[in-house]
Amino acid sequence: MKRKDKEKDAAFALGVLRGGEYMTLATVNADGTPYCVPLSFVLMDGALYFHCAEEGKKIDNIGLNSRVCVSCARYVKTRPESFSVAYESAVAEGMCETVTDIDEKIAALRALCEKYAKDYMGDFDSAVKKSLHLTRVMKINIDTITGKADMN
Repeated sequence: MKRKDKEKDAAFALGVLRGGEYMTLATVNADGTPYCVPLSFVLMDGALYFHCAEEGKKIDNIGLNSRVCVSCARYVKTRPESFSVAYESAVAEGMCETVTDIDEKIAALRALCEKYAKDYMGDFDSAVKKSLHLTRVMKINIDTITGKADMN
């Protein structure tokens, strides 16, 4: 990292992911060009989980190359008076895989819903029963993670 004065440790970076609202997932297309997409996600048991449709561009890309990179920023505030931005961020790299274990899949969906739809958890079991077979859950096992912040 070029700006060592902004560098933070892995625990800080995991905290950014834990508290972050959205992340951007980067993959590589079949022709070698980059592809990235913003996603809702949850950090659970040291891994990142997200849900998606059973097919699509990101699934195709992950099928070709399961190495992915994600970024997440929070507390972002422009500081026009100093021509800068205050932020906390994390970048993680790892291997992405489809969750095939039904219990892990439901646990990840529950964690996602507790994060994004906490007030509606009473409907969780019926929603999962209706759509579990249509929903893919992906897991990113984090290999490396870095954090960065400038809150001054």
